[in-house]
Amino acid sequence: MDNKKQNMKSILNYAIIALLSVASITSVSAQKFAHINSQLLMVEMPEMKSADAQIQTYQEGLMKKGQDMVQAFEAKYLAYAEQANKGELNKIEMQQKEGELGKEQQDIQAYEQEVQTLLAQKRQSLYKPLIDKVKIAIEQVGKEGDYTMIFESGSGVLVHAAESDDIMALVKAKIGM
Repeated sequence: MDNKKQNMKSILNYAIIALLSVASITSVSAQKFAHINSQLLMVEMPEMKSADAQIQTYQEGLMKKGQDMVQAFEAKYLAYAEQANKGELNKIEMQQKEGELGKEQQDIQAYEQEVQTLLAQKRQSLYKPLIDKVKIAIEQVGKEGDYTMIFESGSGVLVHAAESDDIMALVKAKIGM
């Protein structure tokens, strides 16, 4: 009789292990994975093209001011060089002109750095709403499609995408493209 109880316990233990194994396999196979190239999506968005055009116009305005500063500097430098070559300036006047030209050159360099900062701020202000829009749409598609994980395929992080769904079309529909 003890042998029968022992066999029954063993069978029961094996049954529990088998049941737990099937349950864990089922939960693993129920996971859904997807991928999207959000950079490509953003490039295709009409709003991105509009933002890029605004940035281009803004950059051209900033560059025009910088070019004007450089042209003014060059004209002053040429005038100084001509006066210096002709001997029209004494030593004190030459030092004064060189100081003015040096300051103007520093101003141009400072403006070039300011342009980079202003362009970065402009890009940030125009791109952030678009990035947020795409992020929200991806999250919505993820929830609606019951996806466990969505990978960014544009960054090169994803090595193999055969087992995942490309949700580009779903996200495009979500943002009205």
